Amino acid sequence: MRWRRRRRSGDLIDRRGAGPSGGRGMAGLPIARMGLPGLLILGLMIFLGGNLFDGGGGAGSILEQLEGAQGDAGADPLPRAADPDAKLVDFVDYVVVDVQDFWEDTFRQSDRRYERAELVLFEAATQSGCGGATEQIGPHYCPPDQRIYVDLDFFRDLRNNYAAPGDFAQANVIAHEVAHHVQNLLDLDDRVQNAGSEQRNEMSIRLELQADCLAGVWAFTVFERNDLEEGDLEEGLDAAAAVGDDRLQKQATGRVNTETWTHGSSEQRMRWFRTGFEDGDPNACDTFSAGAL
Repeated sequence: MRWRRRRRSGDLIDRRGAGPSGGRGMAGLPIARMGLPGLLILGLMIFLGGNLFDGGGGAGSILEQLEGAQGDAGADPLPRAADPDAKLVDFVDYVVVDVQDFWEDTFRQSDRRYERAELVLFEAATQSGCGGATEQIGPHYCPPDQRIYVDLDFFRDLRNNYAAPGDFAQANVIAHEVAHHVQNLLDLDDRVQNAGSEQRNEMSIRLELQADCLAGVWAFTVFERNDLEEGDLEEGLDAAAAVGDDRLQKQATGRVNTETWTHGSSEQRMRWFRTGFEDGDPNACDTFSAGAL
């Protein structure tokens, strides 16, 4: 992917080196832990019906509803010259800004206001509005504080352990999590939260596949401006496949149990990412009206 270094944006918060609390104590805060690594979302299931961008009012900020919400602890970022991951951090910042610029423009075209998310870089563990972010969870979006949490070690795992190398694989991870923020801003989660427990897993799968598709829509904009390099699309597809429930389960236990899936198979995730890329339209990503996935 062709990209350019620039002054780091306000979309990125660098907590690396700040300790597990991001500069504040975490005593008493429950930290979510999940056995399988991957792109996992905490505390949000959204049922999306109808047209994604049909105009109308936008969602209110969940931050306003979060009692006792914690502000950012704020760690001074490492100077570029002393940071072995400086180039990767610059890339992450470039991508999260680029993805959000696209969604800001898309919302504007439909008379909606896009509230930008922040991406928090951390090491091992840090505080979040969802109770805590850890490297075991993997990159994820936290709806209560509208932030994306990423430990850079995940990108190394993606390359070394999940056969998904390349910068566009990393970009797809970020675009997927920003897509969860887009879903959150649409404020359409009540229909899922009120659904029966038997439907929850299927709803979660449809939500995740929709985020894969929306990430593919952004990837199409990179292609449109001629910033997609040879092999980039394959890297994005590899990233989607790497975190399929079937692949993760087989790698962890040697068996596959479809009844416990929450994100979809590798084939489904690749197919919906490609759908978004080939169509280039968010409205092609209505996984909840798609029937069979």
